[in-house]
Amino acid sequence: MGMDERIKELFQSVDNRDVNAFLGFLSDDVRFRFGNAEPVDGKANVGNVVRGFFESIKAFRHDVVEIWQKEDVVICHGVVTYTRKDSSTLSVPFANIFKLAGVSIREYLIFVDISELYK
Repeated sequence: MGMDERIKELFQSVDNRDVNAFLGFLSDDVRFRFGNAEPVDGKANVGNVVRGFFESIKAFRHDVVEIWQKEDVVICHGVVTYTRKDSSTLSVPFANIFKLAGVSIREYLIFVDISELYK
Protein backbone atom coordinates (compact mmCIF):
# COMPACT_ATOMS: atom_id res chain seq x y z
CA MET A 1 0.00 0.00 0.00
CA GLY A 2 1.35 3.42 -0.95
CA MET A 3 1.60 6.30 1.48
CA ASP A 4 -1.25 8.23 -0.19
CA GLU A 5 -3.61 5.30 0.45
CA ARG A 6 -2.33 4.90 4.00
CA ILE A 7 -2.94 8.59 4.77
CA LYS A 8 -6.45 8.39 3.31
CA GLU A 9 -7.13 5.35 5.52
CA LEU A 10 -5.84 7.31 8.51
CA PHE A 11 -8.31 10.13 7.85
CA GLN A 12 -11.09 7.58 7.29
CA SER A 13 -10.39 6.18 10.77
CA VAL A 14 -10.82 9.70 12.17
CA ASP A 15 -13.99 10.31 10.17
CA ASN A 16 -15.29 6.95 11.46
CA ARG A 17 -14.37 8.04 15.00
CA ASP A 18 -12.49 4.74 15.37
CA VAL A 19 -9.85 5.42 18.03
CA ASN A 20 -8.31 1.94 17.86
CA ALA A 21 -7.90 2.07 14.07
CA PHE A 22 -6.43 5.58 14.38
CA LEU A 23 -3.91 4.45 17.00
CA GLY A 24 -2.80 1.66 14.67
CA PHE A 25 -1.13 4.29 12.46
CA LEU A 26 1.02 5.63 15.33
CA SER A 27 4.30 4.50 16.86
CA ASP A 28 4.22 3.67 20.57
CA ASP A 29 6.38 6.73 21.35
CA VAL A 30 4.42 9.13 19.14
CA ARG A 31 4.35 12.85 19.83
CA PHE A 32 0.97 14.39 18.88
CA ARG A 33 0.08 18.07 18.72
CA PHE A 34 -3.37 19.36 17.75
CA GLY A 35 -3.36 23.04 16.78
CA ASN A 36 -1.91 25.15 19.55
CA ALA A 37 -2.56 22.60 22.32
CA GLU A 38 0.34 21.20 24.31
CA PRO A 39 1.99 18.16 22.70
CA VAL A 40 0.96 14.74 23.99
CA ASP A 41 3.49 11.89 24.14
CA GLY A 42 2.79 8.17 23.88
CA LYS A 43 0.11 6.20 22.10
CA ALA A 44 -2.05 5.62 25.21
CA ASN A 45 -2.11 9.33 26.08
CA VAL A 46 -2.92 10.25 22.47
CA GLY A 47 -5.77 7.74 22.57
CA ASN A 48 -7.25 9.48 25.62
CA VAL A 49 -6.99 12.93 24.00
CA VAL A 50 -8.43 11.78 20.68
CA ARG A 51 -11.26 9.85 22.36
CA GLY A 52 -12.23 12.98 24.31
CA PHE A 53 -12.19 15.10 21.16
CA PHE A 54 -14.27 12.57 19.24
CA GLU A 55 -16.86 12.61 22.03
CA SER A 56 -17.04 16.43 22.00
CA ILE A 57 -18.48 16.65 18.48
CA LYS A 58 -21.02 14.75 16.41
CA ALA A 59 -19.02 14.00 13.24
CA PHE A 60 -16.00 14.79 11.03
CA ARG A 61 -15.31 14.76 7.32
CA HIS A 62 -11.80 15.28 5.95
CA ASP A 63 -11.36 16.16 2.30
CA VAL A 64 -7.66 15.77 1.54
CA VAL A 65 -6.56 17.95 -1.37
CA GLU A 66 -2.86 17.07 -1.69
CA ILE A 67 -0.29 14.75 -0.12
CA TRP A 68 3.48 15.08 -0.49
CA GLN A 69 6.23 12.81 0.80
CA LYS A 70 9.95 13.41 1.06
CA GLU A 71 11.90 10.65 2.71
CA ASP A 72 10.37 10.12 6.18
CA VAL A 73 8.06 13.16 6.17
CA VAL A 74 4.52 13.36 4.77
CA ILE A 75 2.67 16.66 4.43
CA CYS A 76 -0.97 16.97 3.48
CA HIS A 77 -3.66 19.60 3.43
CA GLY A 78 -7.36 19.85 2.83
CA VAL A 79 -10.61 20.91 4.42
CA VAL A 80 -12.16 19.37 7.50
CA THR A 81 -15.86 19.75 8.24
CA TYR A 82 -16.90 19.32 11.86
CA THR A 83 -20.50 18.65 12.78
CA ARG A 84 -21.26 19.97 16.24
CA LYS A 85 -23.58 18.27 18.72
CA ASP A 86 -26.37 20.68 17.64
CA SER A 87 -25.85 19.52 14.00
CA SER A 88 -24.41 22.88 12.86
CA THR A 89 -21.17 22.61 10.88
CA LEU A 90 -17.80 24.32 10.64
CA SER A 91 -15.48 23.80 7.65
CA VAL A 92 -11.87 24.95 7.97
CA PRO A 93 -8.61 24.31 6.14
CA PHE A 94 -6.05 22.04 7.76
CA ALA A 95 -2.49 20.94 7.16
CA ASN A 96 -0.75 17.99 8.79
CA ILE A 97 2.88 17.02 9.01
CA PHE A 98 3.69 13.39 9.76
CA LYS A 99 7.23 12.34 10.63
CA LEU A 100 7.56 8.61 10.11
CA ALA A 101 9.38 5.70 11.71
CA GLY A 102 9.01 3.09 8.99
CA VAL A 103 5.30 3.17 8.18
CA SER A 104 4.25 4.38 11.64
CA ILE A 105 3.78 8.03 12.51
CA ARG A 106 6.22 9.10 15.25
CA GLU A 107 5.35 12.81 15.18
CA TYR A 108 1.84 13.97 14.26
CA LEU A 109 1.40 17.73 13.88
CA ILE A 110 -2.02 19.22 13.05
CA PHE A 111 -2.33 22.84 11.91
CA VAL A 112 -5.97 23.93 12.10
CA ASP A 113 -7.99 26.76 13.63
CA ILE A 114 -10.89 25.34 15.65
CA SER A 115 -11.48 28.54 17.64
CA GLU A 116 -15.07 28.69 16.29
CA LEU A 117 -15.87 25.03 16.89
CA TYR A 118 -17.39 25.26 20.36
CA LYS A 119 -19.12 28.64 19.98
